[in-house]
Amino acid sequence: MEQKPKDPLHGITLEAIINALVAHFGWAELGYRIRINCFLEDPSVGSSLKFLRKTPWARKKVEDLYVKHHKEMAADKA
Repeated sequence: MEQKPKDPLHGITLEAIINALVAHFGWAELGYRIRINCFLEDPSVGSSLKFLRKTPWARKKVEDLYVKHHKEMAADKA
């Protein structure tokens, strides 16, 4: 029997995380929850990816928010 990984980040790309968060919260709410300029000023997935790949503390905040709301976002997709 195949087991699902318990880590919700397993096998998901940073781009998919950003897209899921934006779909769930929108850029404005995402910028409010995580105060970084790539979410606040002229936000885009590309600029966010570029910044988050270079900035471990910001990426950790984004991943933590994703994990915290993973079940809600999965329910939104269904």
